[in-house]
Amino acid sequence: MSVWAVDELCCLCVSLPLSLTSPLFLSRTRSSMPVIFNEPLSFLQRLTEYMEHTYLIHQANATTDSMERMKCVAAFAVSAVASQWERTGKPFNPLLGETYELIREDLGFRWMSEQVSHHPPVSAFHAVGLQEDFLFHGSIYPKLKFWGKSVEAEPKGIITLELPKYNEAYTWTNPTCCVHNIIVGQLWIEQYGNVEVINHKTGERCSLTFKPCGMFGKELHKVEGYILDKSKKKLCAIYGKWTECLYTVDTATFDAHKKSDKKNAEEKKSNKQTSVDEEPEEMPLPDGDTVHVIPGSELIWRIAPRPDNSAEFYAFSTFAMQLNELEEGMKGVLPPTDCRLRPDIRAMEKGDIDLASSEKKKVEEKQRLARKNRSKSTEEWKTRWFHQGSNPHIKAQDWLYSNGYWERNYSLLPDIY
Repeated sequence: MSVWAVDELCCLCVSLPLSLTSPLFLSRTRSSMPVIFNEPLSFLQRLTEYMEHTYLIHQANATTDSMERMKCVAAFAVSAVASQWERTGKPFNPLLGETYELIREDLGFRWMSEQVSHHPPVSAFHAVGLQEDFLFHGSIYPKLKFWGKSVEAEPKGIITLELPKYNEAYTWTNPTCCVHNIIVGQLWIEQYGNVEVINHKTGERCSLTFKPCGMFGKELHKVEGYILDKSKKKLCAIYGKWTECLYTVDTATFDAHKKSDKKNAEEKKSNKQTSVDEEPEEMPLPDGDTVHVIPGSELIWRIAPRPDNSAEFYAFSTFAMQLNELEEGMKGVLPPTDCRLRPDIRAMEKGDIDLASSEKKKVEEKQRLARKNRSKSTEEWKTRWFHQGSNPHIKAQDWLYSNGYWERNYSLLPDIY
């Protein structure tokens, strides 16, 4: 995910506002986003989509080879942003103190998250394997840049995966996300930048480059890089697209393929005679991969197919469609701050846009009033489930889980809805 601004700005780098309602415009006018641009999920729920491909963590735990574990963890880091593909709806901005939990016994994890800060907007999360076989935690806050026709979001925050079985900890940050044509034209999304997944026990790392699309779009969605040992020797190559799949292949084969590709590109560039009937290069196939598979490659991850009706439901994956489920008996267990209980999100999910809009105004006004009242007193906002501290693996400031959430004592939680 992965996976970035809240309130008058936008909530998630992949779900920036459309048309003239740019984040910069909204922040300057103190206006609120029209609900018609939203999707019926909170940003905290969008963060939970990191866990869609949790099987990669289980695969990492199942292998005794550290390089094989790195392959799985690197694939998990890439898969975390895969749900952003074609997702141009804006999630609802989390209110201060808002929470979300998800227990998936079939996938082997439980997750909880909290909006720990409003200005600047920060969302913290903590997930554990049901067999206590992994910890996955971090915090996300954005740095936004408005470029006129596009909005770029550089996700700040540390993402950490711990595998107790091997006493290993991996850390990384997400790539930069850019949404194009926010004023006119068809919206499209790209991810770019360098992502380095580090195994702090072995010193191995996976250095990945999310490529910008380039002048003619040939590099769109491409990801490639290498796994290196602690002495920076290349152990193998990884390549693919964050929207589709990832492969691994030995370094020599990959480098030879890259060299051949570069030579062919130069020859085509020098040849000015082009057939008018020639089809565009790397023309996407409607029902097939657009990744050219190098002979000898091993598939390490493929995106889960979306349901047939995905386009009718905000380009949601099956995983995303289940995030707002409120099953019988959950109301008596969930804290009153859980996203599922937000009246504006529930109204939008039912298709009542007018009610969703009015409810959204109510909860936002309630939040502003609470902030105003705190400013008049000595009362300070206190986070419930996270606290600031030093990430033990990189010695940088992070939001760390304070424990206690799953004890189900929610009597002192604020009334935010």
